[in-house]
Amino acid sequence: MDKNTLIGMLLMGLVIFGFMWLQKPSEAELAERQRQMDSIAAVQRAEQQRDIAAGDVDTLSNDEMTHLVGVLQNMPEGNAAINSDGVMLSLKDGKVDGTVTIGGKTVKWDEVTAHESADPATHNLAVQAVQRAIEMYARNGSFAASLTGTEQTVTLENDSLKVELSTKGGMIARAELKGYKTWKTPQVVLFDKGDNDYSFTLSNNTQRFETKNFFFEPKQLNDSTVLMNLQLEGGAQWGLKYTLVPDSYMVRMEMLQQGMTQVIPLNINLVDFDWHQKISRHEEGKMFEERNSGIYYKFAGKEGDVKHTNENRNDEEEIKENLKWVSAKNQFFSTVLITDSIMSTANLNSKVIEKDSADYEKYLKEMNIHTLIPYSSDKAVPASFYFYLGPNRYHLLSEYDKFSPKEDLKLTHLIPLGWGILRWINTGVVIPVFDWLGKFISSYGIIILLLTILIKMVLWPLTYKSYVSQAKMRILAPDIAKINEKYPNQEDALKKQQKTMELYKQAGASPMGGCLPMLLQMPILIAIFWFFPSCIELRGQSFLWAKDLSAPDKIVEWTTQIPFITNFFGNHISLFCILMTVTNIIYTWLTTKSQPSSQSMPGMKAMMYMMPLMFLVFFNNYASGLSYYYFIALLITIAQTYISRMFVTEDKVRATMAANAAKPKKKSKWMARLEEAQKLQQQQQRQKQKKRR
Repeated sequence: MDKNTLIGMLLMGLVIFGFMWLQKPSEAELAERQRQMDSIAAVQRAEQQRDIAAGDVDTLSNDEMTHLVGVLQNMPEGNAAINSDGVMLSLKDGKVDGTVTIGGKTVKWDEVTAHESADPATHNLAVQAVQRAIEMYARNGSFAASLTGTEQTVTLENDSLKVELSTKGGMIARAELKGYKTWKTPQVVLFDKGDNDYSFTLSNNTQRFETKNFFFEPKQLNDSTVLMNLQLEGGAQWGLKYTLVPDSYMVRMEMLQQGMTQVIPLNINLVDFDWHQKISRHEEGKMFEERNSGIYYKFAGKEGDVKHTNENRNDEEEIKENLKWVSAKNQFFSTVLITDSIMSTANLNSKVIEKDSADYEKYLKEMNIHTLIPYSSDKAVPASFYFYLGPNRYHLLSEYDKFSPKEDLKLTHLIPLGWGILRWINTGVVIPVFDWLGKFISSYGIIILLLTILIKMVLWPLTYKSYVSQAKMRILAPDIAKINEKYPNQEDALKKQQKTMELYKQAGASPMGGCLPMLLQMPILIAIFWFFPSCIELRGQSFLWAKDLSAPDKIVEWTTQIPFITNFFGNHISLFCILMTVTNIIYTWLTTKSQPSSQSMPGMKAMMYMMPLMFLVFFNNYASGLSYYYFIALLITIAQTYISRMFVTEDKVRATMAANAAKPKKKSKWMARLEEAQKLQQQQQRQKQKKRR
């Protein structure tokens, strides 16, 4: 193509585009066209109303009647064509018979096919319902015969789990966990009928078949296995086989098929999977349970990370990568779908149940998951999965991590134990010690007490070092004040710093000596903060006045909603939280008393007293086991403070300073640099004074 031809084509394109733009109707013209269409529609509706008033009625065409007979002939024996509009038809002696219920009125088949009616409006609605039924059965092709049936329930049960399978959709409709209860009911029902549904959507080049619309035929293969089967036209079969794994919370789900190549072409290599669940509430403390519920998922691959949707608000995520599992996760219980292969991309939607909703007291969140599953119509088992329906118990999930031989499932990440070193402390230290104590002691209140003592004993060297440093700084405060008085001018800053450092060296003290040991303890304190609210072993365990160590120990409650305060503090007061706060204030008083006063930061003490009050608001809704742990830890810390004072006295510090002063002085590199900086500063000051003269 030469240059002239290219320019000519571009000019032609511009002319055509310009013509189309000039011919584009204006807003007024578009409004006029819409008005005309609305007028035509109104005339048509008026004509329909006149026809009905005159007694004119709709009828089924010959093609529609022929197709209806064909549909009914292909139905399994004993079934009738039923849809949501109340169409109930069957063949009797080769003729269609039945009724159509519409708007609370029942119309017999003879009346539906009649050309006259005493109630034309109802008659026409009945005809339209039949037409929709014919269209629906035509749309479902080979699956049409399974659109009708009677819903049945099949139960699979072991010592840990009871699941109910529904023939409508061939899905797990209800899951009950044995050995667990809620604050209201003697069983934990992970989800009930109507709260959980999922569906595979199979597609050919012209149709889509959603399995949730079909009635499956149940076949009990043995005590722990049921096959939900669909018998299709031409001898093809498609079904889901469920096997309850003995002594576990796992249900194996396998997609089985035969002769499906005549229904689904080989070029279709994916099926849609849609999962909807209302995450049920199980704990009395709804606020904290809601904060710990959402959609969790793991990326496929050995190093695949575990992520989750935002747990505090409505959230929607579009995942472009492959997933290994996805879960509707509660604070202490989860429903997890684990695929043997991968889930190819996903759309995740998590919605918080609003307070003005009728479902608010019963549910926490509503989740919808859409993903794609690899599929081939010529394979006998094109896809297989595990459903985990159970508690978020660390050791249990750790065992189930091995269900996939190719990669670590990381199901233990359903339990929020912190990130990085925090999680390592919990999984490598806290949980093993907690479980070891549990082998000998039945009271979890005593276990928490002993665990606290062990942790404080391990941290005692760091704590003692911090106490010693703080005590030395308090004793040296008068000496430091004298140095500040001796060198008040800015030009003597380096000299003042030098004398201060010499004083610290003689006493063996350091301004950072009290902070560093405390910083080293922080990871353990934060790890414990994550551990207790996530520890299902504390769930339902009572101690003293606390009925449940995993929930707040309420001693006072009220129903009045106080704006802002209720959202953070709640509608109750927790006694262990009060005790923790009072003990924290006492400890703060002891700490500030033992520290040298600072005129440069007069508001620091007030801020230190504000912190315990902030913790009161923050921890009032947390697990009473956590407040109990901090309460005991603070008591032990106060005792350690008094013990440390027995070993660190002013006489001992002064004696140490005298002994250090008598030793030969060896300048450190730091002191040498400081003296060098001081000499340089003095030289600069002398030069400035000369210039002024």
